[in-house]
Amino acid sequence: MNDILEQALLYDFYGELLNRHQKEIYEQFILEDLSLSEIAADAGISRQGVHDLVKRCQKALEGYEQKLHLVEKFLSIKKNVREIEEILSEYEKTKQYPETMVARIRKISDLIIEEL
Repeated sequence: MNDILEQALLYDFYGELLNRHQKEIYEQFILEDLSLSEIAADAGISRQGVHDLVKRCQKALEGYEQKLHLVEKFLSIKKNVREIEEILSEYEKTKQYPETMVARIRKISDLIIEEL
């Protein structure tokens, strides 16, 4: 997965656990794609200070994911739902073997329930 996308997902799930200052700086870097220098000038701190803060935030968000696995579960469920959509599209095209498709969908549904 793209590093920026991964960091954005981690922020979406765990960003509220950061303090206000951390959230502002991290949002500017990851979501608004501002440079360290731009953020430093705006925040009145050094470029190195911004870099260190961003790294600490990334480490904290990754730590939350290691403990809670919410992003991992979200991506797995998203993949399973896509697979269900593919099965249904296949059925709409062929109109054949509904029992097999129902069994496949039930199997995927069971996987989703296990994830939750």
